[in-house]
Amino acid sequence: MDSVATIDQRVLERARVSRDPRFDGRFYVGVMTTGIYCRPICPANAPKSENVRFFPTAAAASEAGFRPCLRCRPECAPGTPAWAGTSTTVRRGLRLIADGALDEGDVEGLAARLGVTSRHLRRLFVRHVGASPLAVAHTQRLQFAKRLIDETTLPMKDISVAAGFGSVRRFNDTFRRVYGKTPRELRRGGDTARASDAFSLMLPYRRPYDWDRLLGFFAARAIPGVEQVTGGRYRRGVRYGDGCGIIEIHDAGGALSLAVHGLQTESLLALVQRVRGMFDVDAPIDEFGPVLRRDGRLRAWLRDNPGVRVPGAWDGWELAVRAVLGQQVSVAAATTFAGRIAERYGVAFSVDGLDQGPGRLFPTPRALARARLEHLGIIRSRAQTIRDLARAVDRGDVSFDAAQVPEEFCAAFSAIRGIGDWTSEYVAMRVLKNPDAFPASDLGLLRAFDASAGRRLRPRELLERAENWRPWRAYAALLTWGSDTGAGG
Repeated sequence: MDSVATIDQRVLERARVSRDPRFDGRFYVGVMTTGIYCRPICPANAPKSENVRFFPTAAAASEAGFRPCLRCRPECAPGTPAWAGTSTTVRRGLRLIADGALDEGDVEGLAARLGVTSRHLRRLFVRHVGASPLAVAHTQRLQFAKRLIDETTLPMKDISVAAGFGSVRRFNDTFRRVYGKTPRELRRGGDTARASDAFSLMLPYRRPYDWDRLLGFFAARAIPGVEQVTGGRYRRGVRYGDGCGIIEIHDAGGALSLAVHGLQTESLLALVQRVRGMFDVDAPIDEFGPVLRRDGRLRAWLRDNPGVRVPGAWDGWELAVRAVLGQQVSVAAATTFAGRIAERYGVAFSVDGLDQGPGRLFPTPRALARARLEHLGIIRSRAQTIRDLARAVDRGDVSFDAAQVPEEFCAAFSAIRGIGDWTSEYVAMRVLKNPDAFPASDLGLLRAFDASAGRRLRPRELLERAENWRPWRAYAALLTWGSDTGAGG
């Protein structure tokens, strides 16, 4: 339980008593006299210090026998940043759990995907998260269901499916045991819901959060027909299972508002987790900030851009193609080429009752395996790289599975002719969400540090300087690209 154990208990106590919002989501307070656990910002009267216990995560408090507070709603706290940086294996495991890897309770299978034993995996989780993998999965399902009950009008049956409970009976029994009430009793104003193929949900983020800068990054790279940025909103077409739909995200102040159109409810939990990663709402700003401030240039850029985030990707294959297209050309040119590919080889779709928004899905690897991309103005060598990549992904030689070790991914990815360190590190940064990925050969990064070196910097020299930024070099890269001298990415 590193995230709590390494913080002075007096700091935690002061944060609890003062309801310091900076600590919201960083720890939870178990009240022994009531058996309830709360966020540190809970508005209820603060219990005596001798009657509280601190936990690093909601799952840890739940596994210790505490039930969530109905007043401060722990499910609405920003994501726990300690989950992102304490252990590579734990971070990868949490991403897989978020994608539903433990919906059937197969811890052994999860451990195998991560390359460790189930016993070792449980030990890592208890150490870094304060709870077992199964407890994390259970808490995730419970919290997601509670938020759907409070924030949507979805019928209880649909919520049960969306949160991965498997059956309505299991759903009801769990809520009775944890909350002492049925889901229907918890819904404010009674259950007047009706079935719908559209819903919205708030995704709390940790402040500061620079939505405008992040949206600008996506806007410059939005694939025509597939993505759209307009009026402060990001929209894109998505494929989930056998269905197609549109997601729309905008900043609602303290949280992102996610609207989903045209998708079935069984896709919702994994979809929400994917969007959280794409927009980096759980960025561990309290961890990477102190490390990056050790470098004078980064300290100045962080002061100008305290809400920096690493933009993720909706689809690893799509982003990989976009990265190959971006080799040695401008962002605008790569975006144009990607739009041509989507127009020629993508799939058109529509959502009933929704006139606005993108209307194409990016083509699958199989669709591009033999595509004549040269006819779209793409140079022959780059077109061949995309075809080779498409075949490798289709065969399973290259995957974008969050479970894999980033170094192993980069080795397999860069084995394809035409893909080098820049492309593999860039994809690892945005798709695998590796916080230490760093494309050191990027011209924007090199030019940003030329002035301090008094000459043109070499990638090897930048890598040496970046050693002091580990394990948060991806955030250093985004800070640099966002500076006046380092535009790029």
